[in-house]
Amino acid sequence: MKRLAGWILSTPATLAVSLFLIIPVAATISVTFTAPEGVFAPYTNFFASGFQRAVLWRTFEVAAITTVISVILGLMTAYVVARCPPWMKSVLIILAVFPLLTGVVVRSFAWLIILGRNGILNNFLQWTGAIERPLALLYTQTSVVVALVYIFVPLMVLVLIGVLENIPDDLIQASSSLGAKPTATFFQVVLPLATPGLIVGAVLVFTASFTSYATPHLLGGTRQMMMGTFLHQRAMVAFDWVSASTVAAIMVVVIVTTVLVMTRLARRLNPMAA
Repeated sequence: MKRLAGWILSTPATLAVSLFLIIPVAATISVTFTAPEGVFAPYTNFFASGFQRAVLWRTFEVAAITTVISVILGLMTAYVVARCPPWMKSVLIILAVFPLLTGVVVRSFAWLIILGRNGILNNFLQWTGAIERPLALLYTQTSVVVALVYIFVPLMVLVLIGVLENIPDDLIQASSSLGAKPTATFFQVVLPLATPGLIVGAVLVFTASFTSYATPHLLGGTRQMMMGTFLHQRAMVAFDWVSASTVAAIMVVVIVTTVLVMTRLARRLNPMAA
């Protein structure tokens, strides 16, 4: 009876996921196997193009760099916040997640103002005499990474704070009483216990960075095209739905593979992580 009740309660959620997620993704991927040239022709054509391979590699590289930097900054910030007094912790959490209340497009436009040739950063460097001419900071891979890190670090902090708060203070105090230095305590006690949060946060940041569209489009342009902007170009500019579906299918495969690899890594680092 309990099993039947569980199935009944889960049916609406199952139908919603199937209707709005599984079926659309399956339909998108199935289009790629109906090309007149052959079943796998769209994928062969994609990987045969040096430009498209470069777009895929650039997207993976930007997402990986963004994830690594976000994990480092997010872990440091979350650790400091988790060890603060309760009244200060609330203030710091609000400050840390406040950027999430602003849209991605607005935050990306802010970096246009900061990194532009007549932007805040170039004007400051010229005012200090560090440079004579404005630097070309926009439409580079660095500008895309900087903006993505700014966008996703608050998400990483939000994930890690809950994990770090659940680490018992007794463990840290016991480590200190046994003569361990703060650095050793962090790497041998805190970091292993924080592995589940790190894996979850890293997956979220990598997935969001890999599939991002607005930030690469505004700060990278056509020079630093990524899979999200390339997908939009093939679908809405060239109206090549087979090619666009192929790009989407490759993105799904990369993301699913990354999630599986990171889950396996989490199990090896911490058997309770996954």
